[in-house]
Amino acid sequence: MGSISSPLVLVTLLLLAHQVCFNSAQQLGVNYGMVGDNLPSPQDVISLFKSNNIGSIRLFEPKPEVLEALRNSDILVSLGMRNEDITSIASSQDAANSWVNTNVAPYKDEVTFRYVTIGNEVIPGPFAKDVAMAMNHISNALIAIGQVGAEVTTVVPATVLGTSFPPSAGAFSAEALGPMTDIATVLQQTQRPLMINVYPYFALASNPDQISLDYALFQSQQPIVTDGPLNYNNLFDAIVDAFNAALEKINLADVLVGVSETGWPTAGNEPYTTISNAQTYNTNLKKHVAEAGTPRRPNVRMDLFIFAMFNENQKNGGAVEQNFGLFYPNMQPVYPLF
Repeated sequence: MGSISSPLVLVTLLLLAHQVCFNSAQQLGVNYGMVGDNLPSPQDVISLFKSNNIGSIRLFEPKPEVLEALRNSDILVSLGMRNEDITSIASSQDAANSWVNTNVAPYKDEVTFRYVTIGNEVIPGPFAKDVAMAMNHISNALIAIGQVGAEVTTVVPATVLGTSFPPSAGAFSAEALGPMTDIATVLQQTQRPLMINVYPYFALASNPDQISLDYALFQSQQPIVTDGPLNYNNLFDAIVDAFNAALEKINLADVLVGVSETGWPTAGNEPYTTISNAQTYNTNLKKHVAEAGTPRRPNVRMDLFIFAMFNENQKNGGAVEQNFGLFYPNMQPVYPLF
């Protein structure tokens, strides 16, 4: 028998069994942020999810009124933990048990928890060292109440990558390397995906001389980036595969990724922030992820959450950050997507 000469062939073999399970569970969802003073009631929001056949929701933190509204909704829930709770939960199994008994156990028979995410974009940062242990403690607590199907992971930004171009050069930064290795090791052991935030818009806005709008909007008909044997027609795939390459470099290639946030702003007095561009991005995104994986993981589908359900008028970061919504606060669509 000949030897395996291509690292990509080896990666494909390592992923095969895991990806079959992950593919079957692929879901397209939407982030439900609540940083606004004019948003509809949680009950109305959940009704809006259901009327648009949005099957999965991501919550940034436990809100009893939202969890109550989700009872018997058949919507899959990704439940976030507040960043400031991570350290205490990492320090104590009892604290993790208490968190789960407060925020999951009362709803577990009528709410389907798909993910529990330990913090949001805390790596790099002061909470980074505690994430892996907090994941372990929450996993134990979920198992104790019979929630073996809830997948415990964390959400990381693109800034955990020290190198991202070309995608095959993807590598975690020196500051993020230790925590990311610990986290990815836990995810490998539990066969859970790493959740990543992917924003081609911000990459385009920060480097418009090197990145084309068509490349960011999935509209390039020809490869824009050739990376060894792999060709990239869109920036989304390039960013995701930079994460995949970074995981390979720490010998954790069989950890898959899911996308916890991606989207496009519709306003903000910045270049490219138009309703038309946002509709094009998200429409093409939906089609792309339903049909294919990435060049580095061609047969792997991923769970994905679009950011966000509503324009949120109290978000930090100005008008761009406040105008990612698929719906206005009056629940009228900013543009048709679902």
